[in-house]
Amino acid sequence: MALRCDLIIRDATILDGTGNPRFTGDVGVTGERIVGVGDLSAASADKEVIATGRALAPGFIDSHTHDDRAVLCGPGCMTCKSSQGVTSVVVGNCGVSLSPGTFSKRPPPPLDLVGDQEGFRYGHFGEYAEALRKTPTAVNTYAFVGHQTLRAIVMGDDCLTRAAKDHEIARMRQYVAESLAAGASGFSTGLYYKPNMHATTEEVIAVAEPLKAAGGLYATHMRDEADRVCASIEETAKIGARLGVQVHVSHHKCSMPENYGRSVQTLALMEAINRTQEIAFDVYPYPAGSTVLMPDRLRDGLRVIVSWSVPHPEMTGKDLADIARGWNMDPVSAAEKLLPAGAITFQMEEDDVRRIMAHPMSIIGSDGIPHDVHPHPRLWGTFPRVLGYYSRHLGLFDLETAVHKMTGRTAELFGMVDRGVIRTGAFADLVLFDPHTVVDRATFDQPTIPSQGIEQVWTNGVATYVGATGMTGAAPGRLIRRNRG
Repeated sequence: MALRCDLIIRDATILDGTGNPRFTGDVGVTGERIVGVGDLSAASADKEVIATGRALAPGFIDSHTHDDRAVLCGPGCMTCKSSQGVTSVVVGNCGVSLSPGTFSKRPPPPLDLVGDQEGFRYGHFGEYAEALRKTPTAVNTYAFVGHQTLRAIVMGDDCLTRAAKDHEIARMRQYVAESLAAGASGFSTGLYYKPNMHATTEEVIAVAEPLKAAGGLYATHMRDEADRVCASIEETAKIGARLGVQVHVSHHKCSMPENYGRSVQTLALMEAINRTQEIAFDVYPYPAGSTVLMPDRLRDGLRVIVSWSVPHPEMTGKDLADIARGWNMDPVSAAEKLLPAGAITFQMEEDDVRRIMAHPMSIIGSDGIPHDVHPHPRLWGTFPRVLGYYSRHLGLFDLETAVHKMTGRTAELFGMVDRGVIRTGAFADLVLFDPHTVVDRATFDQPTIPSQGIEQVWTNGVATYVGATGMTGAAPGRLIRRNRG
């Protein structure tokens, strides 16, 4: 009997997510799964898409996001990701997770990047997982539980000034165990930030102890990405070795001018570590980062754009230097006046960004912050930028490699079973794009312009985005979890 499908995408240039050479063929989908790949000329379908001259890839996996609250706001809130071809997002990064945690007042920065106290309404991870089930969105969600969140709810304001005591560590460890049992896939830290920086290496190891039994992943915004970047990589490796788990370095960079070029050193160090234990890293394709505005971390000569400000929303999108001149004060004083606020800081060198991105151990993550009023353009442009600018225009790597870094390699590292590849039996997370025109259009001045060249996107076999008309309103996303095997 001839194969009958719900959907057949015909005559596509297929990039299957493995890094293998592209080939021309058809892909058949029934329900949420791919049921055929290759010559499906004898098969029929309820709907057919003729994809001649177009590339078909697995849906992109955003390996580093702060979409914890955005994924609960309905499909429209994920236009920034679906319009890039993203079908799965990883949340709970940098030690910041929306659960488990409730607050009676605004949480300390950077926890407020994902919401004020009204957003932190899930006292246990199971409640967050249930919210995802009841209010699904257009993308799948894969979640970490964050150390910064745990320290804030267990220690209160003391999380800003000291290491945790034994009974506090025990309580945080219990939260980690409960979260992993309820569907979280790992544990993350943000040792660079005040709510986490006073945690010792031993505290991190003790709190994260349930990871090994659960097969969880440890991800970290390291303690230092500047002068002590190598020491921070070594600390990360030590934590992973002591726990006996895989580790992941978030948004790897060499920050500040005196460290430009040191990616040669850091990449060699991680290569050496990877010979004896599993370590990998993600990178975003821009020489500027974004987080909360921290007056004590400002550096002369580095451009800073204000991405949001609670007391002075009229300053959103403006350069801090211009604001300071207008207020007739120094930049540090101006920054203090803007708090709480967010910032985009130009702190990396393009050569390092390219070297890190091209490295075979890297994967792609946007680190986008969806609730910023004037976000970093990475929120809307990361994946088409890699495809269009870095792969097609610069030739940093071929299209197969670019797609692999966004799909199959990410899925393998994070233990996402049957995701990130085009093959029979895999979930039908798919993106159809024009390989000749795909590129980002979001800029630092106009950061919310959708990319071009993304034509159609399917999550779990359901169309979520059509380039000509936008979001479909469908919400087939679900919580996905790390394979414990």
